[in-house]
Amino acid sequence: MATTSRRPYLLRAIHEWALDNGLTPHIVVAADASGVDVPRQYVQDGKITLNISAQAAKGLSIGDSTVLFSARFSGQTKQITVPVNAILAVYARENGEGIVFGEVDKGDEPPPELPPQPPPRRGRPQLKVVK
Repeated sequence: MATTSRRPYLLRAIHEWALDNGLTPHIVVAADASGVDVPRQYVQDGKITLNISAQAAKGLSIGDSTVLFSARFSGQTKQITVPVNAILAVYARENGEGIVFGEVDKGDEPPPELPPQPPPRRGRPQLKVVK
């Protein structure tokens, strides 16, 4: 059975938790992933860290597939578009607490096969008294 990605739910939860606690939420984005539109001059090692607090991210929308907002970079307002599957981590700047998702979520790939489970044992349970 296919399920929806848990990434946008966790992203929204950590964002809300950070704001409720007076912390500054940030996301780490794989800048080279498909659909990412960020200022390239701020990308380092293929990643960019973005402040998504209410003060920095105007009009923030965290949808099920895309994060959209506008932010100022060197005094110029830029529209930012980040597919949720390109977000590698979300955390609070002040204490580093959050979630690391790891690599870009491919979305189209099936989940890895789980190893087969041994059949349950039948018959009477066998317990031993240990002294």
